[in-house]
Amino acid sequence: MTFRDKVNPAESLCARSASELVLGTDRKINEIPMRMKQFPWIISALAIGLASCQKPSGMSQNPTIKQEIFGKMPDGREVKLFTLTNANGLKARVMEYGAILVSMETPDRTGKSADLTHGYDTLEGWLGNTSYFGSSVGRFGNRIKDGKFTLDGKAHTLATNNKPGGIPCALHGGTKGFDKVLWSGKAIANHAVEFTYVSKDGEEGYPGNLTVKVTYTLTEANELKWEAQATTDAPTVLNIVHHSYWNLSGDPTTSINDHELQLVAPTYLPTDAGLIPTGVLAPVVGTPMDFTKSTAIGARVGTDFEALVFGGGYDHCWVLEKGQGVRLAARLKDPKSGRVMEISTNQPAIQFYGGNFLDGTATGKKAVPYAHRTALCLETEGFPDAPNQPAFPTAVLRPGETYHHVMIHKFSAE
Repeated sequence: MTFRDKVNPAESLCARSASELVLGTDRKINEIPMRMKQFPWIISALAIGLASCQKPSGMSQNPTIKQEIFGKMPDGREVKLFTLTNANGLKARVMEYGAILVSMETPDRTGKSADLTHGYDTLEGWLGNTSYFGSSVGRFGNRIKDGKFTLDGKAHTLATNNKPGGIPCALHGGTKGFDKVLWSGKAIANHAVEFTYVSKDGEEGYPGNLTVKVTYTLTEANELKWEAQATTDAPTVLNIVHHSYWNLSGDPTTSINDHELQLVAPTYLPTDAGLIPTGVLAPVVGTPMDFTKSTAIGARVGTDFEALVFGGGYDHCWVLEKGQGVRLAARLKDPKSGRVMEISTNQPAIQFYGGNFLDGTATGKKAVPYAHRTALCLETEGFPDAPNQPAFPTAVLRPGETYHHVMIHKFSAE
């Protein structure tokens, strides 16, 4: 598609001076009174034009971002919802509760737009969100073994809010992680919204006062950028993760098993029965974990392979090819609609979760029950359980350092 500059006639009028409006740029300002007497209708036209330059009180200064109140928290605090749009018809809705991506609409190969994410229509629905739909997850996304870790010789105990295989662990920041708190949001540019939150020392068992910023940006290149930054006043561990559930068909009743996935990842992290990494980086070649070439998700998901048995399907961390800066991590395509989503990141790994635990008990947008494998997650991240595994890339953040996680979703259709 091509982009054209669109000129609003009223804005064009406002941008011109009074002398330009009446006389043209080659006239002197002291000629205005004479011309006014000769052409009294000019006065009225000029007054109307300049009046249109005044912005009504409360009008958004940013035409590409709409802000509204989505609802209220149980304690009465208002929750703001922001809608970002671009010139190509893409629309992202994000809200202060959980720094959540509420919806993401993109066109298919015929130009028909649809929402590609699981979630809820109302704030009340989101307040009962137990699947982390669309959430910014923290402090530590993914799992920590036994809900315990030691940092600088001091032991820390976390809530064990997950029991895969009957083995307790800490998951996604605990009982009340970043996905269940109210952030403070504001539009900061034509296509960006920034959310901030301060996590107090000891919150969910994590040390240090942590100041966090999550920014969503929708670009004219059809990219949705999610970016997390954080600083701390004491050593802590951190792995902030974006957790949207995707079905590129736009039909949340259909399986994602026919989606074709490619991961730029030669190895993955095998786990024990509790889905905690064993510490080994295993090659994907010759296994159903090999997505180095685009492959239908459902083609091998039922294989009798230990990793798939433990996870009830795909729910594992793939280790990305080594590289510097932001680079391609994954490519997902729905063959029915032609929609494509490419994910790039500056993180070392990506978690691919195939919606194995969706069972129809969560009723979402338009009263649709979210059935088994009707959506998937692709979460760029640090390694799970890194606080307990010294051989993994460190998850420790210290005072004076800045945590920085970039995740870019690029949408297209073919």
